[in-house]
Amino acid sequence: MNASSLGAFLTIKDVFKSYWLDKTEVRVLQGVDLCVQRGEWVALLGASGSGKTTLLDIAGALATPDKGSVVCNGEDYASLSSRQRAFFRNLKLGFVFQAYHMLPELSVLENVMLPGLLAGRQKITIKHLSEKLLERVGLGHRKTHRPNELSGGEQQRAAIARALVNDPNLLLADEPTGNLDSKTGEGILSIFQELHKQDKGRTILMVTHDHDVAMLADRIVELKDGQIIRTQGLEALANNPNK
Repeated sequence: MNASSLGAFLTIKDVFKSYWLDKTEVRVLQGVDLCVQRGEWVALLGASGSGKTTLLDIAGALATPDKGSVVCNGEDYASLSSRQRAFFRNLKLGFVFQAYHMLPELSVLENVMLPGLLAGRQKITIKHLSEKLLERVGLGHRKTHRPNELSGGEQQRAAIARALVNDPNLLLADEPTGNLDSKTGEGILSIFQELHKQDKGRTILMVTHDHDVAMLADRIVELKDGQIIRTQGLEALANNPNK
């Protein structure tokens, strides 16, 4: 499937983004174009400062481009108010970060339930779903524990369950194994592989600096100095059958 075809699930077109550091303009993204199909797993690969996290933030409606457009599942981000963007993020997108962002005063189950409650869904429904998700990531036996009673790997598993509670169309992950040792990180990546295999309609966009992690995705989009310099995977193979 050509990821530049019409009807892409996520379309990022001619996106520019700069920040100011003192009186110096730092150009983070420079004319980025990216199309992602529904159900595709795309890895954004690059060194620190390449622009990959900023691109993920823009795809997740956490940041606004200086120029360009973002359309996700038919929603043009530019047409949404701040409140509508927040609602869209909570209901349609799921986020997994390098830091776990667990609320320490809540139990693991309550942390997982939180996005569903914020979306106005029935508490009993969200509780049942959250328990099932914790079972799915191997934490059913830890649901009553506080985050500080969990290891880093367990907290990241809980964060994945929380990201899934509203059944998002798009799952965005920023270096999800960055704070973990290699063995624990492999366990987290196996969850993403299982999700990709079982949840056919869910799209995954993952930031990583690790080429081995990126190789798990359907497609690798490599960034350098705010620009896409290389694409490898299904699209590249389709367009370059001799490679």
